[in-house]
Amino acid sequence: MSLGMAIRGNAVEIHENGAFFDALLEDIAAARHHVHFETFLWKEGRLGARMAQAFCARARAGVKVRLVLDAVGCKKMGKEVQGQMREAGCELAIYHPRTLKNIGVLAERDHRKLCILDGRVAWVGGHCIVDEWLGDARNRHEVRDLSVRLRGPVVHAVHSAFSENWVEVTGKLFVGAEYFPPLEPAGPVEAHMASMKPEGSAPAVKILHHTMICCARERLWIQNPYFVPEPDAIGAFAAAVKRGVEVRVMVPSAETSDMPIVQHAAHRNFQRLLDSGVRIFEYHRTLLHQKVMTIDGVWCSVGSSNFDDRSFETNDEITLGFHDRALARKLEQIFEQDCAHCDELDAARWKKRGLLHRATDSALYLFNEVL
Repeated sequence: MSLGMAIRGNAVEIHENGAFFDALLEDIAAARHHVHFETFLWKEGRLGARMAQAFCARARAGVKVRLVLDAVGCKKMGKEVQGQMREAGCELAIYHPRTLKNIGVLAERDHRKLCILDGRVAWVGGHCIVDEWLGDARNRHEVRDLSVRLRGPVVHAVHSAFSENWVEVTGKLFVGAEYFPPLEPAGPVEAHMASMKPEGSAPAVKILHHTMICCARERLWIQNPYFVPEPDAIGAFAAAVKRGVEVRVMVPSAETSDMPIVQHAAHRNFQRLLDSGVRIFEYHRTLLHQKVMTIDGVWCSVGSSNFDDRSFETNDEITLGFHDRALARKLEQIFEQDCAHCDELDAARWKKRGLLHRATDSALYLFNEVL
Protein backbone atom coordinates (compact mmCIF):
# COMPACT_ATOMS: atom_id res chain seq x y z
CA MET A 1 0.00 0.00 0.00
CA SER A 2 1.18 3.50 -0.80
CA LEU A 3 -0.56 6.78 -0.07
CA GLY A 4 2.11 9.23 -1.11
CA MET A 5 2.75 12.76 0.02
CA ALA A 6 1.87 15.59 -2.33
CA ILE A 7 4.58 16.27 -4.91
CA ARG A 8 4.84 19.67 -6.57
CA GLY A 9 6.07 20.66 -10.00
CA ASN A 10 4.31 18.33 -12.42
CA ALA A 11 2.83 18.64 -15.89
CA VAL A 12 -0.33 16.64 -16.62
CA GLU A 13 -1.96 16.15 -20.02
CA ILE A 14 -5.33 14.46 -20.59
CA HIS A 15 -5.58 12.09 -23.57
CA GLU A 16 -8.98 10.69 -24.56
CA ASN A 17 -10.16 7.62 -26.44
CA GLY A 18 -8.09 6.16 -29.28
CA ALA A 19 -5.93 9.27 -29.67
CA PHE A 20 -4.24 8.18 -26.45
CA PHE A 21 -2.41 5.40 -28.29
CA ASP A 22 -0.96 7.74 -30.91
CA ALA A 23 0.64 9.83 -28.16
CA LEU A 24 1.77 6.80 -26.13
CA LEU A 25 3.37 5.15 -29.16
CA GLU A 26 5.24 8.38 -29.94
CA ASP A 27 6.71 8.30 -26.44
CA ILE A 28 7.62 4.62 -26.76
CA ALA A 29 9.38 5.28 -30.07
CA ALA A 30 11.36 8.11 -28.46
CA ALA A 31 12.56 6.03 -25.45
CA ARG A 32 16.32 5.59 -25.30
CA HIS A 33 16.97 3.61 -22.12
CA HIS A 34 13.88 1.74 -20.91
CA VAL A 35 10.18 1.19 -21.48
CA HIS A 36 8.23 -0.22 -18.52
CA PHE A 37 4.61 -1.19 -19.23
CA GLU A 38 1.91 -2.75 -17.06
CA THR A 39 -1.65 -3.71 -17.98
CA PHE A 40 -4.58 -5.81 -16.88
CA LEU A 41 -6.29 -6.41 -20.23
CA TRP A 42 -4.68 -7.25 -23.60
CA LYS A 43 -6.54 -9.11 -26.35
CA GLU A 44 -5.28 -10.24 -29.72
CA GLY A 45 -6.08 -7.76 -32.48
CA ARG A 46 -4.89 -4.74 -34.44
CA LEU A 47 -4.02 -2.71 -31.36
CA GLY A 48 -2.19 -5.58 -29.70
CA ALA A 49 -0.10 -6.15 -32.84
CA ARG A 50 0.69 -2.44 -33.05
CA MET A 51 1.80 -2.26 -29.42
CA ALA A 52 3.89 -5.43 -29.73
CA GLN A 53 5.63 -4.04 -32.82
CA ALA A 54 6.48 -0.85 -30.94
CA PHE A 55 7.94 -2.78 -28.00
CA CYS A 56 9.90 -5.07 -30.32
CA ALA A 57 11.37 -2.13 -32.23
CA ARG A 58 12.68 -0.52 -29.05
CA ALA A 59 14.08 -3.80 -27.72
CA ARG A 60 15.93 -4.43 -30.98
CA ALA A 61 17.36 -0.91 -30.70
CA GLY A 62 18.91 -1.83 -27.35
CA VAL A 63 16.24 -0.27 -25.11
CA LYS A 64 15.31 -2.32 -22.04
CA VAL A 65 11.63 -3.25 -22.46
CA ARG A 66 9.85 -4.82 -19.49
CA LEU A 67 6.15 -5.70 -19.32
CA VAL A 68 4.03 -6.83 -16.37
CA LEU A 69 0.94 -8.59 -17.73
CA ASP A 70 -1.93 -9.93 -15.65
CA ALA A 71 -2.28 -13.65 -16.29
CA VAL A 72 -6.09 -13.59 -16.45
CA GLY A 73 -6.68 -10.31 -18.24
CA CYS A 74 -3.98 -10.98 -20.84
CA LYS A 75 -4.70 -14.66 -21.49
CA LYS A 76 -6.18 -13.82 -24.91
CA MET A 77 -3.29 -11.65 -26.12
CA GLY A 78 -1.98 -14.50 -28.27
CA LYS A 79 1.08 -16.71 -27.80
CA GLU A 80 2.47 -15.49 -31.11
CA VAL A 81 2.57 -11.89 -29.84
CA GLN A 82 4.28 -12.99 -26.63
CA GLY A 83 6.78 -15.01 -28.64
CA GLN A 84 7.55 -12.08 -30.93
CA MET A 85 8.26 -9.79 -28.01
CA ARG A 86 10.44 -12.30 -26.18
CA GLU A 87 12.39 -13.08 -29.36
CA ALA A 88 13.02 -9.34 -29.85
CA GLY A 89 14.46 -9.09 -26.33
CA CYS A 90 11.48 -7.85 -24.32
CA GLU A 91 11.17 -9.19 -20.78
CA LEU A 92 7.64 -10.36 -19.87
CA ALA A 93 6.51 -10.94 -16.28
CA ILE A 94 3.17 -12.75 -16.01
CA TYR A 95 1.33 -11.70 -12.86
CA HIS A 96 -0.27 -14.46 -10.74
CA PRO A 97 -0.61 -17.30 -13.26
CA ARG A 98 -3.22 -19.92 -12.44
CA THR A 99 -0.94 -22.47 -10.78
CA LEU A 100 -0.97 -24.36 -7.49
CA LYS A 101 1.86 -22.14 -6.31
CA ASN A 102 -0.45 -19.12 -6.60
CA ILE A 103 -3.59 -20.77 -5.21
CA GLY A 104 -3.78 -18.27 -2.34
CA VAL A 105 -3.60 -15.18 -4.57
CA LEU A 106 -5.62 -16.16 -7.63
CA ALA A 107 -8.32 -13.61 -6.79
CA GLU A 108 -5.72 -10.83 -6.63
CA ARG A 109 -5.36 -9.34 -10.10
CA ASP A 110 -3.10 -6.60 -11.39
CA HIS A 111 -5.65 -4.07 -12.62
CA ARG A 112 -3.18 -1.22 -13.20
CA LYS A 113 -2.63 0.40 -16.60
CA LEU A 114 0.60 2.38 -16.70
CA CYS A 115 3.76 3.04 -18.67
CA ILE A 116 7.08 4.69 -17.75
CA LEU A 117 9.61 5.83 -20.33
CA ASP A 118 13.25 6.53 -19.43
CA GLY A 119 12.12 7.38 -15.90
CA ARG A 120 11.02 10.80 -17.17
CA VAL A 121 7.52 10.33 -18.59
CA ALA A 122 4.66 8.24 -17.18
CA TRP A 123 1.16 7.34 -18.32
CA VAL A 124 -1.68 6.29 -16.01
CA GLY A 125 -5.37 5.71 -16.75
CA GLY A 126 -7.99 3.25 -17.89
CA HIS A 127 -6.98 2.31 -21.45
CA CYS A 128 -6.73 -1.40 -22.26
CA ILE A 129 -4.98 -3.10 -25.18
CA VAL A 130 -8.17 -4.13 -26.94
CA ASP A 131 -9.37 -3.01 -30.37
CA GLU A 132 -12.54 -1.44 -28.93
CA TRP A 133 -10.33 1.22 -27.31
CA LEU A 134 -9.06 2.45 -30.71
CA GLY A 135 -12.03 4.59 -31.77
CA ASP A 136 -13.52 7.86 -30.58
CA ALA A 137 -16.53 6.65 -28.55
CA ARG A 138 -18.89 7.15 -31.50
CA ASN A 139 -20.82 3.90 -31.03
CA ARG A 140 -20.98 0.77 -28.89
CA HIS A 141 -17.89 -0.68 -30.58
CA GLU A 142 -15.68 2.23 -29.42
CA VAL A 143 -14.98 2.58 -25.70
CA ARG A 144 -15.04 5.96 -23.92
CA ASP A 145 -11.89 6.35 -21.81
CA LEU A 146 -9.12 8.71 -20.76
CA SER A 147 -5.60 8.58 -19.35
CA VAL A 148 -3.01 11.16 -18.30
CA ARG A 149 0.58 11.81 -19.39
CA LEU A 150 2.84 12.88 -16.54
CA ARG A 151 6.14 14.73 -16.40
CA GLY A 152 7.93 15.91 -13.30
CA PRO A 153 8.83 14.38 -9.91
CA VAL A 154 5.61 12.35 -9.61
CA VAL A 155 6.94 10.06 -12.37
CA HIS A 156 9.20 8.45 -9.74
CA ALA A 157 6.16 7.56 -7.64
CA VAL A 158 4.49 5.82 -10.60
CA HIS A 159 7.75 4.05 -11.39
CA SER A 160 7.92 2.72 -7.83
CA ALA A 161 4.47 1.16 -8.29
CA PHE A 162 5.68 -0.66 -11.40
CA SER A 163 8.86 -1.77 -9.65
CA GLU A 164 7.02 -3.43 -6.75
CA ASN A 165 5.16 -5.77 -9.10
CA TRP A 166 8.25 -6.36 -11.23
CA VAL A 167 10.25 -7.50 -8.23
CA GLU A 168 7.34 -9.61 -6.94
CA VAL A 169 7.13 -11.59 -10.17
CA THR A 170 10.79 -11.69 -11.21
CA GLY A 171 12.75 -11.18 -7.98
CA LYS A 172 14.80 -8.52 -9.78
CA LEU A 173 15.32 -4.87 -8.87
CA PHE A 174 16.26 -1.93 -11.01
CA VAL A 175 17.84 0.98 -9.14
CA GLY A 176 19.96 4.05 -9.72
CA ALA A 177 19.89 7.23 -11.75
CA GLU A 178 19.41 5.35 -15.03
CA TYR A 179 15.94 4.35 -13.86
CA PHE A 180 15.21 7.17 -11.39
CA PRO A 181 16.98 10.21 -12.89
CA PRO A 182 16.87 13.62 -11.18
CA LEU A 183 13.65 15.30 -12.29
CA GLU A 184 13.24 19.05 -12.45
CA PRO A 185 9.81 20.71 -12.04
CA ALA A 186 7.86 20.41 -15.29
CA GLY A 187 4.62 22.23 -14.52
CA PRO A 188 2.31 23.75 -11.89
CA VAL A 189 0.38 20.65 -10.79
CA GLU A 190 0.66 19.26 -7.27
CA ALA A 191 0.18 15.48 -7.44
CA HIS A 192 0.12 12.43 -5.24
CA MET A 193 -0.26 8.72 -5.84
CA ALA A 194 -2.33 6.07 -4.11
CA SER A 195 -1.49 2.51 -5.07
CA MET A 196 -2.94 -0.70 -3.76
CA LYS A 197 -1.45 -4.10 -3.06
CA PRO A 198 -3.76 -6.26 -0.97
CA GLU A 199 -1.28 -8.31 1.08
CA GLY A 200 -2.10 -7.20 4.61
CA SER A 201 -2.04 -3.49 3.78
CA ALA A 202 -4.47 -0.69 4.46
CA PRO A 203 -6.59 0.07 1.35
CA ALA A 204 -4.93 3.31 0.23
CA VAL A 205 -7.07 3.75 -2.88
CA LYS A 206 -10.24 3.28 -0.84
CA ILE A 207 -9.02 5.72 1.81
CA LEU A 208 -8.30 8.31 -0.89
CA HIS A 209 -11.75 8.00 -2.49
CA HIS A 210 -13.66 8.08 0.79
CA THR A 211 -11.60 11.00 2.10
CA MET A 212 -12.51 13.04 -0.94
CA ILE A 213 -16.23 12.38 -0.42
CA CYS A 214 -15.89 13.74 3.11
CA CYS A 215 -13.78 16.74 2.04
CA ALA A 216 -16.04 18.01 -0.75
CA ARG A 217 -17.78 21.31 0.02
CA GLU A 218 -19.37 22.42 -3.27
CA ARG A 219 -19.46 19.68 -5.88
CA LEU A 220 -18.30 16.10 -6.28
CA TRP A 221 -18.49 14.57 -9.75
CA ILE A 222 -17.59 10.96 -10.48
CA GLN A 223 -17.27 8.98 -13.70
CA ASN A 224 -16.72 5.27 -13.13
CA PRO A 225 -17.72 2.13 -15.06
CA TYR A 226 -18.31 -0.08 -12.02
CA PHE A 227 -19.89 1.92 -9.22
CA VAL A 228 -20.90 -0.31 -6.29
CA PRO A 229 -20.28 1.74 -3.13
CA GLU A 230 -20.54 0.02 0.22
CA PRO A 231 -23.01 1.27 2.88
CA ASP A 232 -20.50 3.58 4.58
CA ALA A 233 -19.79 5.30 1.26
CA ILE A 234 -23.50 5.65 0.52
CA GLY A 235 -23.90 7.33 3.89
CA ALA A 236 -20.97 9.63 3.12
CA PHE A 237 -22.56 10.64 -0.19
CA ALA A 238 -25.83 11.40 1.61
CA ALA A 239 -24.00 13.47 4.23
CA ALA A 240 -22.23 15.40 1.46
CA VAL A 241 -25.57 16.30 -0.14
CA LYS A 242 -26.91 17.42 3.24
CA ARG A 243 -24.05 19.88 3.67
CA GLY A 244 -24.79 21.37 0.25
CA VAL A 245 -22.51 19.40 -2.06
CA GLU A 246 -23.78 18.69 -5.58
CA VAL A 247 -22.99 15.00 -6.05
CA ARG A 248 -23.12 13.65 -9.60
CA VAL A 249 -22.26 10.09 -10.61
CA MET A 250 -21.95 8.92 -14.22
CA VAL A 251 -21.96 5.22 -15.08
CA PRO A 252 -22.56 3.21 -18.25
CA SER A 253 -26.01 1.79 -18.75
CA ALA A 254 -26.44 -1.96 -18.28
CA GLU A 255 -26.96 -2.22 -22.05
CA THR A 256 -23.61 -0.59 -22.91
CA SER A 257 -21.54 -2.06 -20.09
CA ASP A 258 -19.16 -4.94 -20.75
CA MET A 259 -20.18 -6.24 -17.30
CA PRO A 260 -23.97 -5.85 -17.07
CA ILE A 261 -24.04 -8.04 -13.96
CA VAL A 262 -22.00 -5.38 -12.16
CA GLN A 263 -24.39 -2.65 -13.28
CA HIS A 264 -27.33 -4.64 -11.94
CA ALA A 265 -25.54 -5.13 -8.63
CA ALA A 266 -25.01 -1.36 -8.55
CA HIS A 267 -28.71 -0.76 -9.27
CA ARG A 268 -29.61 -2.31 -5.94
CA ASN A 269 -28.40 0.80 -4.06
CA PHE A 270 -29.37 3.45 -6.62
CA GLN A 271 -32.66 4.12 -4.82
CA ARG A 272 -30.90 5.05 -1.58
CA LEU A 273 -28.52 7.33 -3.46
CA LEU A 274 -31.29 8.99 -5.47
CA ASP A 275 -33.49 9.49 -2.42
CA SER A 276 -30.57 11.16 -0.62
CA GLY A 277 -30.16 13.66 -3.47
CA VAL A 278 -27.29 12.11 -5.42
CA ARG A 279 -27.75 12.69 -9.18
CA ILE A 280 -27.05 9.58 -11.28
CA PHE A 281 -26.46 9.69 -15.03
CA GLU A 282 -26.43 6.59 -17.24
CA TYR A 283 -24.17 6.93 -20.30
CA HIS A 284 -25.91 5.12 -23.15
CA ARG A 285 -23.63 5.73 -26.14
CA THR A 286 -21.01 3.06 -25.37
CA LEU A 287 -18.98 1.64 -22.48
CA LEU A 288 -17.87 4.54 -20.27
CA HIS A 289 -14.59 3.23 -18.83
CA GLN A 290 -12.78 6.26 -17.37
CA LYS A 291 -12.25 6.44 -13.63
CA VAL A 292 -12.38 10.13 -12.71
CA MET A 293 -13.31 12.25 -9.69
CA THR A 294 -13.42 16.04 -9.40
CA ILE A 295 -13.84 17.95 -6.15
CA ASP A 296 -14.93 21.62 -5.86
CA GLY A 297 -13.21 22.55 -9.12
CA VAL A 298 -9.77 22.39 -7.46
CA TRP A 299 -8.89 18.68 -7.03
CA CYS A 300 -9.28 15.69 -9.32
CA SER A 301 -8.12 12.12 -9.79
CA VAL A 302 -7.51 9.69 -12.64
CA GLY A 303 -6.49 6.07 -12.39
CA SER A 304 -7.32 2.41 -12.82
CA SER A 305 -9.57 2.00 -9.77
CA ASN A 306 -13.22 1.13 -10.04
CA PHE A 307 -15.55 2.29 -7.25
CA ASP A 308 -16.15 -1.18 -5.82
CA ASP A 309 -14.75 -3.56 -3.22
CA ARG A 310 -12.70 -5.54 -5.74
CA SER A 311 -10.66 -2.45 -6.65
CA PHE A 312 -10.56 -1.12 -3.09
CA GLU A 313 -9.71 -4.38 -1.31
CA THR A 314 -8.41 -7.03 -3.74
CA ASN A 315 -6.83 -5.80 -6.98
CA ASP A 316 -3.52 -4.04 -7.47
CA GLU A 317 -4.57 -0.50 -8.45
CA ILE A 318 -3.19 2.99 -8.94
CA THR A 319 -4.90 6.38 -8.68
CA LEU A 320 -3.26 9.78 -9.13
CA GLY A 321 -4.70 12.80 -7.34
CA PHE A 322 -4.08 16.33 -8.63
CA HIS A 323 -4.46 19.74 -7.00
CA ASP A 324 -4.88 22.10 -9.94
CA ARG A 325 -7.84 24.27 -10.96
CA ALA A 326 -7.19 24.13 -14.70
CA LEU A 327 -6.96 20.35 -14.73
CA ALA A 328 -10.05 19.93 -12.54
CA ARG A 329 -12.00 22.30 -14.79
CA LYS A 330 -10.97 20.37 -17.90
CA LEU A 331 -12.26 17.13 -16.37
CA GLU A 332 -15.49 18.86 -15.33
CA GLN A 333 -15.93 20.01 -18.93
CA ILE A 334 -15.47 16.41 -20.10
CA PHE A 335 -18.16 15.33 -17.62
CA GLU A 336 -20.53 18.02 -18.92
CA GLN A 337 -19.87 17.02 -22.55
CA ASP A 338 -20.53 13.36 -21.73
CA CYS A 339 -23.86 14.33 -20.15
CA ALA A 340 -25.15 14.90 -23.70
CA HIS A 341 -25.12 11.11 -24.11
CA CYS A 342 -26.74 10.33 -20.75
CA ASP A 343 -30.15 9.80 -19.24
CA GLU A 344 -30.50 11.16 -15.72
CA LEU A 345 -32.33 8.78 -13.39
CA ASP A 346 -35.41 9.98 -11.53
CA ALA A 347 -36.00 8.68 -8.01
CA ALA A 348 -39.77 8.26 -8.42
CA ARG A 349 -39.48 6.44 -11.77
CA TRP A 350 -36.62 4.29 -10.50
CA LYS A 351 -38.79 3.12 -7.60
CA LYS A 352 -41.31 1.80 -10.13
CA ARG A 353 -38.88 -0.41 -12.08
CA GLY A 354 -40.13 -3.93 -12.66
CA LEU A 355 -40.09 -6.82 -10.19
CA LEU A 356 -37.69 -8.84 -12.34
CA HIS A 357 -35.29 -5.91 -12.50
CA ARG A 358 -35.41 -5.53 -8.72
CA ALA A 359 -34.91 -9.25 -8.12
CA THR A 360 -31.95 -9.37 -10.51
CA ASP A 361 -30.36 -6.37 -8.80
CA SER A 362 -30.71 -7.87 -5.33
CA ALA A 363 -29.49 -11.32 -6.36
CA LEU A 364 -26.36 -10.03 -8.09
CA TYR A 365 -25.56 -7.60 -5.25
CA LEU A 366 -24.95 -10.65 -3.03
CA PHE A 367 -21.74 -11.15 -5.03
CA ASN A 368 -20.65 -7.49 -5.09
CA GLU A 369 -17.32 -8.15 -3.36
CA VAL A 370 -16.12 -10.55 -6.06
CA LEU A 371 -17.66 -9.11 -9.23
